[in-house]
Amino acid sequence: MPETFIFSHALLPGGWARDVRLSVAEGRIAAVETGIGGGRNVALPGMPNLHSHAFQRAMAGRAERRGATRDSFWTWRELMYKLALAMQPEDMEIAATLAFTEMLESGFTAVAEFHYLHHAPDGTHYDDIGEMAARLAAAARNTGIELLLLPVFYAHAGFGGAALREEQRRFGNTLESYARLCERCAALGPSGVAPHSLRAATLAELTALATLAGTRPLHIHVAEQLAEVEACLAFSGQRPVEYLLDHAAVAENWCLVHATHITPAEAAGMAARGAVAGLCPITEANLGDGIFPAHDFAGAYGIGSDSNVLIDAAQELRMLEYSQRLAMRQRNVMATAAIPATATALYAGAVAGGARALGIGGGIAPGAPASFVTIAGDDPDIALAQAVFAARTPMVRDVWVNGRRVVRNGRHELARIARARFDAMLARLV
Repeated sequence: MPETFIFSHALLPGGWARDVRLSVAEGRIAAVETGIGGGRNVALPGMPNLHSHAFQRAMAGRAERRGATRDSFWTWRELMYKLALAMQPEDMEIAATLAFTEMLESGFTAVAEFHYLHHAPDGTHYDDIGEMAARLAAAARNTGIELLLLPVFYAHAGFGGAALREEQRRFGNTLESYARLCERCAALGPSGVAPHSLRAATLAELTALATLAGTRPLHIHVAEQLAEVEACLAFSGQRPVEYLLDHAAVAENWCLVHATHITPAEAAGMAARGAVAGLCPITEANLGDGIFPAHDFAGAYGIGSDSNVLIDAAQELRMLEYSQRLAMRQRNVMATAAIPATATALYAGAVAGGARALGIGGGIAPGAPASFVTIAGDDPDIALAQAVFAARTPMVRDVWVNGRRVVRNGRHELARIARARFDAMLARLV
């Protein structure tokens, strides 16, 4: 028998609907009916998290101290390498378990894990080349989040095929070993392909990876930092997104993560190809990356938690809108003519773009995964605006993923034990 849910309002693909009944069977939405009275709470489609490095949850708060030189993304990266060299497979699972519970509690129901910590600390392959990926899959299974594994191809330290640095030894693969890793990840669940960046994969390798991906999701870091743009110009005479659009078959299954420093022509090229802009506003602010020109972007976008310094879907949307306000010196920048309520426009846009980036069905509609979130409120636009712009803590009440309730009254059942295991791991590692 289908399970039924009744809500006072629900955000459907066509906008808000009142008095909505959902019928759920075998983890998917079987039917959506409106005009059914008696419901409470506002239902939102679950938010996809299109970019995460789960192991970096163990760095949160530990890089907020100025060094002897001017701090930047590049000095932060040196601290990240130290953490990466210390983590064991069980540490990966512990960090991911906490990160995934926090994602679910904030309203993320699916995550694209951009996973590059592959090998043993000395750089040798584990007997199971997907040992670390399997730990991520176990954390996802235990917490209930929907996982897209994106094993990362990372073969070079810079443009032109430079050899990996010693501290990057756990990341590296050849095309041959990467194909084995991809096969292993596919056996664990939904997966895609992820060249780390134009720095880490040559054009020939990128072409081979696009062929390997086929129509599956393909994600790549691009144009995150000005230093990367300058290095790409020195190497090729082109900016990173310009180079990518000219030399790769960028299409709707591609997600260009960050794309912070782009020109109007590059933005138009991304939109024309249907590529999703993968925005991680909290991390981009934390690292001092810059501001993506979302106010002028006509294409699809989604949000991700990236370094997981703070995991909160609503705060990612808040940071996205506020960054545009600061850049433009205007208010309600991300609202549209069709959706003038800013929080609603942000939420609907990020759900649609994130679902495309993960290659999953998104939204509350027949046939889509039964993944949805509830918040309290009478007026749905105001309730969502309060959740995004005026809440001190996440306003999420309950979360269902593929028909399974994983958060009840704002808490995941594993939250306490996940935190305790995580704290014990940090005491051992740091």
